[in-house]
Amino acid sequence: MRLTHTMTYNAPQAAVGAMLDDQAYRDEVIAAQGSLRGTASFEQDGDTLVVVVDQVQRADGIPAFARKIVGDEINIVQREEWTSADHADLHVTIPGKPGRMVGSIGLTGDGETTTETVDVEISVDLPLVGGKLEKLIGDLLGKALRAEERVARDYLSR
Repeated sequence: MRLTHTMTYNAPQAAVGAMLDDQAYRDEVIAAQGSLRGTASFEQDGDTLVVVVDQVQRADGIPAFARKIVGDEINIVQREEWTSADHADLHVTIPGKPGRMVGSIGLTGDGETTTETVDVEISVDLPLVGGKLEKLIGDLLGKALRAEERVARDYLSR
């Protein structure tokens, strides 16, 4: 299942890029997404900036068929590989569970406005319930990105 989500900010691309590289911003996003616990780390690997967000969220509100697979808590590991100021390869996994999201994050600036586009392919390799889980993951990702957008707008307005 493919999911594309865009977020538009009233800030130049350089400001949005700096925000995405800020530990404080990442910590605010983890909190806003309702995580029980989480960390964000940054590492330079040659010309690539690697950002890893590792968080644990409650499985509250998840249908019973999905809860049987993920349990009461969900560990989500998001790895962004920023190969330029405006592009990252994105990999999201749930360690030890079937399913993954693979895609990209792109920033497009137009003067004082920047659009961030997250484009991912969600796949769950489970017979019978895989499609239902992909839809559920897509819905959860959309909710998480809306929380991230609220934090970003607040951050950029300061």
